[in-house]
Amino acid sequence: MTDGRVLIGVFLCTDRDANIILGSCSEYLPHKPRMLGLVMIPGKHIVSIHIEMNNGYSSTLYNPLNKNIDALDVM
Repeated sequence: MTDGRVLIGVFLCTDRDANIILGSCSEYLPHKPRMLGLVMIPGKHIVSIHIEMNNGYSSTLYNPLNKNIDALDVM
């Protein structure tokens, strides 16, 4: 995020303004993490997104998704 926070959660949805909804979200700061739950992240505050596919699929269809995405690439 633009303020240095890192949010980790389950991607639920997005909208045309690049806002993202994460479920089971945790916020990580340099000092201590905290559980947030369901959060809406405004697209203008997203710096980068990392997608981790950890669901047991081994299909090559999912391999391109295991990469970092820069927010400027999708806006």
